Amino acid sequence: MDREQSWNVIECERLRLAALLETLSQDEWNRPSLCAGWRVRDVAAHVALTPQPPSVLGMFAEGVRAGGRFHKLNHDIAVRHAARPGVDVVAELREHAASRRLPAVTGYRNILFDVLVHSQDIALPLGRQHPMPIDAARAGAQRVWTMGWPFWARHRLRGYRLTATDVAWSVGRGADVDGPIEALLLLITGRAASLHRLSGPGVPMLRRHFQTSTPSPSRPPRRPNAIPFESPRPGQPAGTRRRRWRATVAYP
Repeated sequence: MDREQSWNVIECERLRLAALLETLSQDEWNRPSLCAGWRVRDVAAHVALTPQPPSVLGMFAEGVRAGGRFHKLNHDIAVRHAARPGVDVVAELREHAASRRLPAVTGYRNILFDVLVHSQDIALPLGRQHPMPIDAARAGAQRVWTMGWPFWARHRLRGYRLTATDVAWSVGRGADVDGPIEALLLLITGRAASLHRLSGPGVPMLRRHFQTSTPSPSRPPRRPNAIPFESPRPGQPAGTRRRRWRATVAYP
């Protein structure tokens, strides 16, 4: 998927997310998302703010306020924005849907999987159907698989072979894990909510390792949890190490 196609999908997905959010009750806005410590409204604010990045000076000031912790910076900015009197996240998503402005620390390939995955962070715990475009999900999965921080997917999923059943995409070596590309994208970004959609001999091992930490059959687990995300991303509680594979308490 080239640059222009990616930006077209990003615009479409921002508008689709706005349409979904418009249907939510006040209670649903305040429910936990798939990102630990983030409500639905906080994740929505994060996505709405992506095309409205602060200045370099503003980002520096926010970084100082967050004690130099990038994940806390993301969390605090989104939570404060969501709590602002009169803020209309749905209107912001629509107003800036076509914007190609980027935060200084990321690129359009990251923004593509960012909006895809965060839309699921909102939709899944609310029981809403919000399917990803298949080609975009494949592009997002390839990007996540080939990048390092913050997911370390190739390292964390060492010992598994992931194969999409709805599009040509396969990575890794080891125990087979098969399923729709959107479920695999959620898996490699640290979301256990997709496990029920996957099949193959590797899935029981993944389930055990998600319950006890690092999802790799060749690496002993350390603790129960999950990474939400970044680029920039919500989800990782302040003070956690970036290499920790955290599973969220909101996962079904």
